[in-house]
Amino acid sequence: MARVVTREELKELVESDRAAGRTVALANGCFDLLHVGHVRYLEAAAAEADRLIVAVNDDESVARIKGEGRPIMPAADRVELVAGLRAVDYVVVFGEPTVAELLQALEPDVHCKGTDYIEDTVPERDVVRAYGGRVAIVGDPKDHSTRDLISKIKQG
Repeated sequence: MARVVTREELKELVESDRAAGRTVALANGCFDLLHVGHVRYLEAAAAEADRLIVAVNDDESVARIKGEGRPIMPAADRVELVAGLRAVDYVVVFGEPTVAELLQALEPDVHCKGTDYIEDTVPERDVVRAYGGRVAIVGDPKDHSTRDLISKIKQG
């Protein structure tokens, strides 16, 4: 199982991985109801580097992004589920509007976003380019969503 860590612990782990010659990728998301699209996204992100960090939005930021009634599951549960995926090495929680601050602190080799983005629409692309990293669009087509899953559940 992946390690759920603080930002300070994560910085030390990334430094250790880099000293050992490993590359690092960072992916992020709400992961409110884990579904196959999330798994495929994270597996594809893991293929971009030796280590995969997943930054999970805290409860307040999910509510800001997704609206009333969200998140469905608290951050502690979402983090535990993400950490249980074989593709994931480290999980950290963040509350900022984007992961730009975390990217600046860690400078991962690759910042991975799902296929609902193109490189030019990735909010953090300029931050990644500024430190010499790259952006990768990964995962399967955006045919799965938590919103659709919630709708199906409500319909019975």
